[in-house]
Amino acid sequence: QVQLVDSGGGSVQAGGSLRLSCAVSGDTYRSYCMGWFRQAPGKEREAVATVHSNGIIAYYADSVKGRFTISRDNVKNMWYLQMNSLKPEDTAMYYCAARERTCPAITPTPAAFPYWGQGTQVTVSS
Repeated sequence: QVQLVDSGGGSVQAGGSLRLSCAVSGDTYRSYCMGWFRQAPGKEREAVATVHSNGIIAYYADSVKGRFTISRDNVKNMWYLQMNSLKPEDTAMYYCAARERTCPAITPTPAAFPYWGQGTQVTVSS
């Protein structure tokens, strides 16, 4: 089955930037909807962004529009979340996720994504 490894988290001051990466292995011949979710302590896991296999953006959370960019590299079978102008409220565990079919037509939910990374912590101070 598909295995996901996410990375790139860390601690940064407000206004700073981080770039998260996700690498997928396994059934790489399949095309997937790729995405990022985040979960802060005591809160539900929420979708941040998703991108279709053809590179078209499917979803951005209102809270990250204009600051975060999701992208994918189908040759390397990786995808990324570039996070700029980070705010303390962005602090969360970030998870990459994938599914075997096209991205959801509505706001993504965790249940729609069978494959998950282990999570990478993003902490924004100030």
